[in-house]
Amino acid sequence: MMSKPLAPSTKTAITKIFAELDYKILGPVYCYEGGDEFWQAKRKPCERLGTRIALALRDRLAPQGRSLYVGAGVAELPPLLMEALDLQREIAPCNLRRTEVAAINRACRSLPVRFHPLDAAKAKGRFDHIWMVSVLNDPERFPDLAPLSYGNANPVTFDPKKFEQQRRIVRALVDRVMPKLSLPGLVTTSTEEVVWIADWCHRKKIPYLVERAQFPTALVGDPVCFMKIGSAVATTRRSRTATL
Repeated sequence: MMSKPLAPSTKTAITKIFAELDYKILGPVYCYEGGDEFWQAKRKPCERLGTRIALALRDRLAPQGRSLYVGAGVAELPPLLMEALDLQREIAPCNLRRTEVAAINRACRSLPVRFHPLDAAKAKGRFDHIWMVSVLNDPERFPDLAPLSYGNANPVTFDPKKFEQQRRIVRALVDRVMPKLSLPGLVTTSTEEVVWIADWCHRKKIPYLVERAQFPTALVGDPVCFMKIGSAVATTRRSRTATL
């Protein structure tokens, strides 16, 4: 059965915010050079594909819950607006890049969405949904771990010591954020990051299910998928893609 479309007010809000974002400020946040060309190419796909993910997420969330967004940015705006406007959920989008936070908050000043320049692990309370997409395999933050994640590490230049350091950082990040998920709960992540969430579940002996459906993204390109954590169905079914 096809999902119902987003509410007209939500669709209008998504279109409005993408029109009002200051892409000259956002350009250097995402690119060392060529930021204008980047956003000319990515703006519409980001809005379109983000709306598609928002529709899929709406079918998986209950109204009036709480969502924690780790490292949220422009790409997360459609699902954030869907949650706030269609489902009346409380949202906590966290991003340590203050320039991006300020630019998004200016564009969102008339909407019920406010980004926080905060470490997501310090967000207060529990959440029934955690969004963590392209955070654990960020090639800028984890230059020695990310190539291995994507299967293109150079065996000549690969540095196992640096990789091990970065792996400890990623695992520590997951260990700090995942306890904020109330069980059963939902995690939205990229297919490349599933293994980190699955590793946490294995270590905590918590059942999980990786859904087969995948949704393309515009900025990084990693497909997004959904993981059900601690649910009854997850006790008997575990996706092969998450096998460690």
